Amino acid sequence: MKKLTSKWEGYLFVIPAILFMLLLIGYPLIYNIVLSFQDVNLSNLANDSNQFVGFENYKELANEEAFGISVKNTIIYTVGSVVFQIVIGFILALFFSMKFRLADFLRGFIMISWLIPLTITALLFKFMMSSGVGIFNQMLLSIGFIDDPIPWLSDPKIALWGIIIANIWVGIPFNMLLLSTGLSSLPEDVYESASLDGANWFQKLIYITLPLLRPVILVVMMLGFIYTFKVFDLVFVMTGGGPINSTEVLSTLAYRFSFNEFEFSLGAAAANVLFLILFVVSLIYLFIIRKDEEA
Repeated sequence: MKKLTSKWEGYLFVIPAILFMLLLIGYPLIYNIVLSFQDVNLSNLANDSNQFVGFENYKELANEEAFGISVKNTIIYTVGSVVFQIVIGFILALFFSMKFRLADFLRGFIMISWLIPLTITALLFKFMMSSGVGIFNQMLLSIGFIDDPIPWLSDPKIALWGIIIANIWVGIPFNMLLLSTGLSSLPEDVYESASLDGANWFQKLIYITLPLLRPVILVVMMLGFIYTFKVFDLVFVMTGGGPINSTEVLSTLAYRFSFNEFEFSLGAAAANVLFLILFVVSLIYLFIIRKDEEA
């Protein structure tokens, strides 16, 4: 009887978290899915005459030119950001693992870029990348690297890369922190044995560090992919999806359909496509993790 009472007491502590998930995450998610199968816009929102249209919103979304552009931009933005964030974060993690005198101070100082609210970061980079007085162009002009200012955010060909640069700067500390934690947990006796066998630093990195760090790298890649793929505030503040849809991503497209054009069902469909892609990626990640555990 005492065990049964203790068991129900444990459930009581879990119930608030479950209710929070159901009310603030589950209900909006289900409502958004239902909304995507209806025809809801500004003209019929007040009448509550929501007509069921099946997959018509998804068909209309697929025919939208901006949809294909947004999917391509989202993939380029995500892959470009995550690759550089992990590579630079890993290099910094290796650097700070050497435990020199100012290592702790510099590591904490680098974390500032991750702690700053993303909206503030977006505004800072928007000003720094401005064609006229931006510090990026001023520095490149002063060293003679360029002859004319680069239109970082106004040229459709390079605007997306301007946002990628800003996001790389934001995400490096997070990747560095997780990879540093993984490096600190690696067994030192393996490295000592490799040194006795005559392995140099590069061989230790390729054949010991990277294989042992693989689970941590997978986690960092997964978290980075999800966090980056659903980006909104950075793109919205810096370019708003422009110029000419060159920086339009799935999240800003869903926002534009819902709150600029007031096609709420179409915006819900775009948001569901974003959710579906992330859901599939999460399943792939879980499959890889389970496969590693069984090996």
